[in-house]
Amino acid sequence: MVVSSNNPHNKEILVRRRIASIFNKREEDFPSLKEYNDYLEEVENMIFDLVAGVDVPAIEEKIAEYQKENADQILINQARKAEEFALAVAASKGRPAQTDNTDGSSQGGIIVEAGQYAPTIAGGQPRPIGITQQPVPLRGGPDMHGYAEDEETMRIRTERASSAAGWSIEFSKKRAFEEAFASIWV
Repeated sequence: MVVSSNNPHNKEILVRRRIASIFNKREEDFPSLKEYNDYLEEVENMIFDLVAGVDVPAIEEKIAEYQKENADQILINQARKAEEFALAVAASKGRPAQTDNTDGSSQGGIIVEAGQYAPTIAGGQPRPIGITQQPVPLRGGPDMHGYAEDEETMRIRTERASSAAGWSIEFSKKRAFEEAFASIWV
């Protein structure tokens, strides 16, 4: 996969996300710390080469081969990550962790809708359930504190963010003035 982007940071982020979803082993998957560090170094080298455009076809072939050989492990690690995320979200909302019992018992009575993740009982294999589209945030709705934003509030927020970043209208006017008159003098 060739990633084309004008912004090198976006390109690196896209490559990192893609590689991290495939090369997703953890330290506990390795017998020693040295082997884990070697694995991480190999992954970083591949990311660097893909971002820099060095030997991309060979790296893509290596990724495809790794994906074929380790498909089961990749899915298990992705499911484990999703389960940990679901547990963290449940803990942050103050709810007890949910479990999915596949033995027919009704402990906990969990209802899993399409697009949600269903963790399993201890020792079982986690399994994702269906995929739906993610909601798209809308502009002008309530902000993170629950207040509806009108145009005046958004303008004030933009001004404050600009001044916090060190930008001011005076700098903009001065630069435009200098550029305009510099072209006349040349």
